[in-house]
Amino acid sequence: MQSTVVLEPPVRLRLLRYTKDAPRLVAAAARITVSKKPVEKAWEMDEAGVERWIMELIRRGHGSPLEHAVYTFEAECSRVCSHQLVRHRIASYTQQSMRYTEGFLRNMALELCKALGVECAEKPRGRSDYEAYALVLEKAVSVLDTATLASIASKGFVIPPSLTGDNVTLRGAVEAYLLAAAKYYRLLSLGVPREDARFLLPQAVRTRIVFTMNARELLESFLPLRMCSHAQWEIRMLAWRAWKELVRIHPEIFAYAGPRCVYMENRVRDQPCRLVDFLERRCGFAIQRCPEMVPREGIPSCLRHAAKTGGGLEP
Repeated sequence: MQSTVVLEPPVRLRLLRYTKDAPRLVAAAARITVSKKPVEKAWEMDEAGVERWIMELIRRGHGSPLEHAVYTFEAECSRVCSHQLVRHRIASYTQQSMRYTEGFLRNMALELCKALGVECAEKPRGRSDYEAYALVLEKAVSVLDTATLASIASKGFVIPPSLTGDNVTLRGAVEAYLLAAAKYYRLLSLGVPREDARFLLPQAVRTRIVFTMNARELLESFLPLRMCSHAQWEIRMLAWRAWKELVRIHPEIFAYAGPRCVYMENRVRDQPCRLVDFLERRCGFAIQRCPEMVPREGIPSCLRHAAKTGGGLEP
């Protein structure tokens, strides 16, 4: 009987910090643009007033008040994904350095040591410890079954869903990952610096990155581009998770956010629609096509596909 393959989630995301009173701050900033009142007076409005001013920003595309609200996330993903993430220039990033640590790889190697019943140094102190890691990685490829091997490999590397369809493909990918990691540790055992040994590692290697974006960047750039079904699957997954966190804390701002089709549609509607209303087909599309050239009649199914594969909703 075949063992079930249980992989680590490709993407993990946490919202670390955010502007607590962002909706009111954004609404007050919008209000003072057309009022002689000082900010403290503009601040004095009920919840309906806050929502009304934010809705006006969305309808008019008036983005500058949104820049006062900031959100900080911690993401765990592959370096394929993090490289796409840092292309968003109106943001701040701090990423785990592989010049100083290989934490995800080491955790993976230690799990393989346990699976093989081999004693390994938890914190390698010298060249012999790194050589032991290399030997364990090579041995694991030879003796462990595919399910076990893939499960442990996913602690150090992201495994794309397209590679998990059959055991032959999955096995080939996992072996490639582990043998690359073995060569990495062998170079460390020979005294090669981490900053040079890492050149052998696949882009699938896991990383941790902290990033901060303001609400304007999120609403106008990051979420529209990366929630789309045309975005690469991993960063799409990250974007849908970010949206779920944002709409949980500040629905007044982010309930109307979504892929570019939603962003574009809400710019031309008299009354913007929430993303969930588009997904559940309570709102339709008036635009002739989306920026990715999908015609109007195809947009709803494309949007639902993005939601399903992104993991943000189960429509």
